[in-house]
Amino acid sequence: MDIALLRELAEVSGPPGAEERVRSVVRTHLARTADRVDDLPMGCVDGVRAAPGDAVGRLMLAAHMDEIGLMITHVDDRGFASFIPLGGWDARTLVGQRILVHGREDLLGVIGTTPVHLLDEVAQGKAPTMQDLTIDLGLAPDRAREMVRKGDVATRVRDLAQIGDLITGKALDDRVGIYVMLQALAAAGPSRMEVHATATAQEEVGLRGARTAAHRIAPDIAVAIDTCPADDGPGTPASGPSTRLGEGVAIRVMDASAIGHRGLVDLLVDLAGARGIPYQLHVSDKGGTDTASLQMAGGGAIAGCISIPTRYVHSSVEACHPTDIDAAVALTAALIEQAHVLLATGI
Repeated sequence: MDIALLRELAEVSGPPGAEERVRSVVRTHLARTADRVDDLPMGCVDGVRAAPGDAVGRLMLAAHMDEIGLMITHVDDRGFASFIPLGGWDARTLVGQRILVHGREDLLGVIGTTPVHLLDEVAQGKAPTMQDLTIDLGLAPDRAREMVRKGDVATRVRDLAQIGDLITGKALDDRVGIYVMLQALAAAGPSRMEVHATATAQEEVGLRGARTAAHRIAPDIAVAIDTCPADDGPGTPASGPSTRLGEGVAIRVMDASAIGHRGLVDLLVDLAGARGIPYQLHVSDKGGTDTASLQMAGGGAIAGCISIPTRYVHSSVEACHPTDIDAAVALTAALIEQAHVLLATGI
């Protein structure tokens, strides 16, 4: 796999509504493999591979650019910046983290809490909430207010790293999906469909960009590419997990937001089997992806999701296995080549 590309994608900052830095990177890479690249109104970017002469419809791939982030609400009299979450945070994962605040210029900050030496026994046993945390910018109050204002956004700072057999970092949800989409578009052979590789905005705050993009593109088949929680980490069942790292790409059958189209799920399973691509099925009543918006936008679409199993989702140490990432690339490329079969067989 191309670690340099994944690092470039994962380390850049892009919270919901402020994805422009990620968009710039994605646009550059899409331009190398797409026939044209379109910027869409909500901040999505769409790489289009033109329809061949025997085209039978439109295939839309969607991976979201945004990562969970923070939005500043005010700077207090001591210069500490309070914030609200952009996306689904676990406050425990923020404690002790370095943060990049996108103010009048980029500013490093830290999220600290009251030292353990000053906590009583009750306070020591209490998990922090988002309301308990602030960003320390290391600046005097007047200077902090000059550089940071209400509505500025902030993101985590974390290098992509390899640990053992895994790759870890912040924002693999869903920059690894962007990576898979870019690599699959480059690797795929000819398609009988017009192909749209769409990097979507504001997924973490309500699957918003995908909804408007799908309405505009009007795909016949639409597939989200996103992470899914791996059930083989600490605190998960010792037996019977839905997905494990290193056992292949995950084909989502169901989550809390969507039920994948049965014909599409079957096609993905058949393609994986025929091409020797390791895969596993993901079935859950929790979580969600852009699939829900792709499925219901406009007149609707045959929709599903290709997922990369990930430990520690929505933290700064999200972890994926290269085998699963490579399998996701191979399956997505296969889908680009063969998706038209699904239309030929009917719904």
